Amino acid sequence: MFTRSLYILIGVLMMACSQESEDRSQETGVRILEEAEAALANDSIRQGETLLRKTIQLSEASEDWHTYYIAYQRLAEALSQSNPEEALRLMKKALTVYEQHPDDERNYVMLLDYAGTYAAQVAFTTEGSFDEALDYINRAYGIAKKSQMTDLMCQTLTSLANIAWANEDYRRALDYAHQAESTATTDLRSATLQVLARSYLSLNMLDSAETIYRQIDPGNDIHLGYIVQSNLAKIALRRMGATQVEDSVDEAFDQIEDIYYKALEQKDQYYQETLRQEMENQQLEYRSKMYGRTLQIVIIASVIILLATVLALRYRIRLQEQEKRRLREETEHQKTLLHQANEVVAFLQNFILERTEVLKKLNQSGDSLIYLSPHEWSEIERTLNAIDSNRFAKIREQYPTMQEDDIRLCILTRLGLSNRIIGNIYCITVSAVQHRKLKLKKDVFGESNPNVTLEQILNSK
Repeated sequence: MFTRSLYILIGVLMMACSQESEDRSQETGVRILEEAEAALANDSIRQGETLLRKTIQLSEASEDWHTYYIAYQRLAEALSQSNPEEALRLMKKALTVYEQHPDDERNYVMLLDYAGTYAAQVAFTTEGSFDEALDYINRAYGIAKKSQMTDLMCQTLTSLANIAWANEDYRRALDYAHQAESTATTDLRSATLQVLARSYLSLNMLDSAETIYRQIDPGNDIHLGYIVQSNLAKIALRRMGATQVEDSVDEAFDQIEDIYYKALEQKDQYYQETLRQEMENQQLEYRSKMYGRTLQIVIIASVIILLATVLALRYRIRLQEQEKRRLREETEHQKTLLHQANEVVAFLQNFILERTEVLKKLNQSGDSLIYLSPHEWSEIERTLNAIDSNRFAKIREQYPTMQEDDIRLCILTRLGLSNRIIGNIYCITVSAVQHRKLKLKKDVFGESNPNVTLEQILNSK
């Protein structure tokens, strides 16, 4: 009886191994490519690279040429920041595969554009020639223009503008960027406006650069938001002739980018751990299926699957608790990093304000009466808008009926000036200043809570 049961268990195990082998044989390049793209979307670069290399092997073996060159393209894209030379080599391989087995012409344009972009990266880092990069992207633009692929025309023109800018041909970069903007779709508009604004800034056309940067909507993209704010701050500093401070701003925002990329690395590690746990859970689920088949044959197998299920559930609950704990810790860490970045921005804002001529005049006035010319009022409001997310322009738009004196009172309050200094400007007593603030808070902003100050209302706008 024991021998018979043993034979049954051996048969069940053989069936399970056969099923596992069959499942593995059903792996295709397309499915592994989807897993790789999911990993990359979660910033898990290393896992994505591993899956893409597996995709290349499977698609080559099955002669799935479309997946084959797409996998090369995705792998090049994943390596482009850390190893542009390898990315260029992989894109050339992708182009070779496509040209031997062509299918969709749009893909050909994108492959050429990617190859040109990586060739430009290599030329920029090695201080070499941009001829190869221009050759690839001009070919891509020619095909896109001939077939009237508007979005790809915009993409290739933006690439040409970036190359011209990297080659310090700022006028040509500006021309390409204007052409790209005229054909830009919604998803490509942000990248096009960035190179357009950067070209204006390199040509020291500060008003045009500021206008373009203000058209860029970062949305939830924190990194893009810092790019926009840092360049607006540099424009304000350049107008003031503070070149040394501008260098300090660049250094500060480099530190912020380091914090941002370290956060991405931590997210990658968390995703790796989560993926490993998911694979373990899948193995547990597979064993459960195997025990389910055994349940129909012998009672011993049913006892085994019961014990395995209990253990698996307990283990899974423990893993879920660990995941929740890790997620909370990661969230707190992200908040800390964001708080540090905001402190850097606040420091830079105060640094810029303290060096404006108008604020120096206000702080050095003592108890004497203060007169600010319309030009000085305009200068301090413009500086505040440049470093404070266009705050007063938004207030003017939201409250069009506000008097100019009320706007100026808001500006002085936002600067953190005392009621005594404000009284010296308006030639009124401190109590009169307090009364004006209370009236402005209630009549314009509709706030009757005595515990809420005008400063808090302005900071929330």
